[in-house]
Amino acid sequence: MRQLGQRWSFTLFLVLGCGVLTLLVLAPLYTLLSKSVKNKAGDFVGLDNFAQYLGSGAVESAFFNSLWVASLSMVVVVLLAFMAAWALTRTRLPMTGLIRGILIVPILAPSLLSAISLVYLFGNQGVLKSWLFGAEIYGPIGVVLGSCFWTFPHALMILLTAMENADGRHYEAATSLKASPWRTFWTVTVPGARYGLVSAAFVVFTLVITDFGVPKVIGGQFDVLATDIYKQVVGQQRFEMGAVVSVLLLLPALLAFAADRYVQRKQTASFTAQSTPYRSRTNKARDCLGALMLLPAVVFILAIIGMAIYASLVTFWPYNLDLSFRNYQFDLMDGGGWGAYINSVQMALGVMVLGTALVFFNAWLMERTPQPTGLKGLFHLLALLPLAVPGLVLGLSYIFFFNDPDNPLNVIYGSLFILILCTVAHFYAVSHLTAITALKQLDREFEAVGESLNASRWRVLVTVTLPLCLPAILDVALYLFVNAMTTVSAVVFLYGHDSQLASVAVLNMDEAGDIAPAAAMAVLITITCAGAKLVQGLLRFWLDRSTRAWRQGKT
Repeated sequence: MRQLGQRWSFTLFLVLGCGVLTLLVLAPLYTLLSKSVKNKAGDFVGLDNFAQYLGSGAVESAFFNSLWVASLSMVVVVLLAFMAAWALTRTRLPMTGLIRGILIVPILAPSLLSAISLVYLFGNQGVLKSWLFGAEIYGPIGVVLGSCFWTFPHALMILLTAMENADGRHYEAATSLKASPWRTFWTVTVPGARYGLVSAAFVVFTLVITDFGVPKVIGGQFDVLATDIYKQVVGQQRFEMGAVVSVLLLLPALLAFAADRYVQRKQTASFTAQSTPYRSRTNKARDCLGALMLLPAVVFILAIIGMAIYASLVTFWPYNLDLSFRNYQFDLMDGGGWGAYINSVQMALGVMVLGTALVFFNAWLMERTPQPTGLKGLFHLLALLPLAVPGLVLGLSYIFFFNDPDNPLNVIYGSLFILILCTVAHFYAVSHLTAITALKQLDREFEAVGESLNASRWRVLVTVTLPLCLPAILDVALYLFVNAMTTVSAVVFLYGHDSQLASVAVLNMDEAGDIAPAAAMAVLITITCAGAKLVQGLLRFWLDRSTRAWRQGKT
């Protein structure tokens, strides 16, 4: 009887989890879709709004601009990330830990940082303007370069995971057959990483086509869908047309997501119980080649970060290059001041705490408790849905849903709490997958032993599951904190007078012409995220050390 009651309670909690995700993702998206087929007065007009937008010629500019910029960025980033991943996994270069750290730095910075740095490097008064041979950085060149900077770590982490799990037996067989290094590369290395390459390509394409920050700062007159939504909503107050453009932006993101999921289902295990880990041998020629492959990405990242830091300290570019902290006096600038930074830290902490608890508890219910198969499938689908929804689209859908006077939750509109909810929803999917992966690695005998000892699953959760999953929980917490600090697109429509954020302040200061203070705020966000990463690293080090000591004590 007790077990039956527990099963019903677990099912009820997962139903509530489905309800929460429906409220945070599905209901706002439905409101957005319904808004796109209504006129400004709220009357149903069918596809007239779409016909009007398509007839305006905007598709020929914004839509196709978005597609080709995202495609070009995808090719460049995947190529550079694959070169870097090969160099890090197939050579014996020194200081690979430091190099990996440098290559991952862009993930700690808002996407606006790269755009601002590119202005200082290649803008009208940029130090390297002549390197463009008369071309303008304000437009597709700047959008592609800025997008490549902030999406590079995402592709690199996927490809590193794919290439680190290589089966050493394949390379031994190639050596035994006297295959040349070039032939081994094309017949062993590339096929072994093909699924990682495809996933990295889809991830980069989706991130670039849905990004708002980079094209807003450095795009100039080069229209893309993300900036067109902003113009329709903020510039022209045409919310119904903003909904139309959001639906159009949603389509390529959904297609890329569906294609990626299809490819992942085709993936088979490349590293089995019989596999042997690949260990590269010392080869000076190959090491030199690896160093050359790493050089473009390392130099580009250091140049962007270094330029942002330098620009934030210059008194008045380019006339007074004396270094000072004048640009960090945010209360003297338009855009939000120090209050915006404090709001961002508070929101990031709220997202971290609420999001981590919600994600892990729901993942535990789905993976470690008895649940109906249909309910598990429904929850998993709802949990992955945010992965295919651009942040700008989600943010606009929150306006239509939560700002409705008939919605009882209207009271939270414009508050810091709605920013927390939107950010949790936006980054829920990756956190969910991380938690599920960690829980799948635990032996199911834990629950069976607990039941034999008359211990409830709640007690097993607290005494066994949580301690063993702490590393994954720390990863989820850091992921949510960093993304909450750096996100722009998901919150640019939602902040109120008292809830402006640091990332939005960067955008506002840039629009007001305070580019150096904008660079300073972007650098401050990056430093904050780096500090969070350092704290997480120290906690994980302490946790690993405590775990080893515990295991040694047991033996």
